[in-house]
Amino acid sequence: MNIAMIEAAARRLHGRARVTPLLSSPFLDEIAGRRVLVKAECLQHTGSFKFRGAWSAISALDAETRAKGVLAYSSGNHAQGIAEAARLHAIPAVIVMPRDAPRLKIENTRALGAEVVLYDRAGGEDREALGAAIAAERGLTLVRPYDEPEVIAGQGTVGLEIAAQAAAEGVAEADVLVCCGGGGLTSGIALALAAKAPGLRARPVEPEGFDDVARSLAAGRILSNEGATGSLCDAILTPAPGGLTFPIMALHCGPGLAVSDGEALRAMALAFLRLKIVLEPGGAVALAAALFRPGAVEGGAVIVVASGGNVDPPVFRRALDLCG
Repeated sequence: MNIAMIEAAARRLHGRARVTPLLSSPFLDEIAGRRVLVKAECLQHTGSFKFRGAWSAISALDAETRAKGVLAYSSGNHAQGIAEAARLHAIPAVIVMPRDAPRLKIENTRALGAEVVLYDRAGGEDREALGAAIAAERGLTLVRPYDEPEVIAGQGTVGLEIAAQAAAEGVAEADVLVCCGGGGLTSGIALALAAKAPGLRARPVEPEGFDDVARSLAAGRILSNEGATGSLCDAILTPAPGGLTFPIMALHCGPGLAVSDGEALRAMALAFLRLKIVLEPGGAVALAAALFRPGAVEGGAVIVVASGGNVDPPVFRRALDLCG
């Protein structure tokens, strides 16, 4: 992985992905005790940054391989990104999704034209084995959700945009808090910032009890989570950092942070009230860390990646209920 791959992905994404805005609110600044700049990837196609990596990976395939179709496994956001990128390329897509994924994400993935195969995550069924078997049987190319070079390159284009937008805002030094599951987005952003804005430091943020990346960074080796479920932040519940993503994060990232589900819900409500954007719990943990863990962040400004907004209405209502 290198900056040249990210820049190449940016060229392929030009005119396809949205350049998402960097938003701010004086109300959020007051809560955090510093300037808060929010990169609104919830406004990306399919409602999350995942479209970037999906398009990057599919567009990098040779035409003959691409025409046979792709397969992915995902709890929802990578699923929708792959489904949309495949639809735009007019190729087949099969998505392996957990049965307990939010219904909205399953329905949206099907609506985008992908075939959805459900598996029992809570019962310990192995999605990687299931996906590999289907891919081999049908001749599909497996596009992993984070431990895939071209996916990481596509996610890294978020970092290129942050570098340019932060410079335009006069911010040369800041922590960049990133919602983190397997580390594809975090490692891609970290690589881009190291090359284009070395004063900006990527830091992963995870749900409490599922902070495998933070613990792995602290230990200097890959550690796993004990469970696969038990948090509202379904989009970033992964078993362990990726074999490709972890070395990048170990080299370029600052310490990880963790927040509670309740704090993620509060951040969702504040994002809606103050920024007028909709976030899902897993897409709000970075903002929650900026707002509710101010002592763990350095500098007079903090940049937050709001990574996704694909939330079921009952969960969103639960967040808004916290505001009375």
